[in-house]
Amino acid sequence: MPLKLEDKRAIVAAVNEIANRAHSAIVAEYRGITCAEMTQLRQGARGAGVYLRVVRNTLARRAVKNTDFECLSEILVGPVALAFSIDDPGAAARVMSEYAKTHDKLIVKGVSISGRLLLASEIDFVAKLPTHTEAISMLMSVIQAPISKLVRTLAEPHAKLVRTLAAVHDSKPNQ
Repeated sequence: MPLKLEDKRAIVAAVNEIANRAHSAIVAEYRGITCAEMTQLRQGARGAGVYLRVVRNTLARRAVKNTDFECLSEILVGPVALAFSIDDPGAAARVMSEYAKTHDKLIVKGVSISGRLLLASEIDFVAKLPTHTEAISMLMSVIQAPISKLVRTLAEPHAKLVRTLAAVHDSKPNQ
């Protein structure tokens, strides 16, 4: 049964709203994947905070028009699923690449970040991007390293004196 015009507009509006909030998007062809396998993919995506949607290509083109992901329009061919990362730019790439490793029929066609279309082979680069908390942790360790090095440097003369006195004490016979 064909979709009514109001239903099509609602789908376009929903996908457009998600696309406007998303950091990255992935287009993957799902030809040959069973319903159970697609349900498994959707559950994994939902658990990772990824919005996964199967939309007709004409509606998907309208939904991503005038967004950062307009570049995806050229690869919207065949049965494709759109995956949007809302919070973490690499979340959708991690979900799709992990799933594609175990299911050969899922083929990633392209990745888009900040309006740039990346090749499907670059999905591993995007998947390895650190999460927000990991990036903050890395930054904090870089900031903290010089401070801890200074503290160790300032404490070293005192520690060396204590070690020297302990060695002298151990070398003398007990009296």
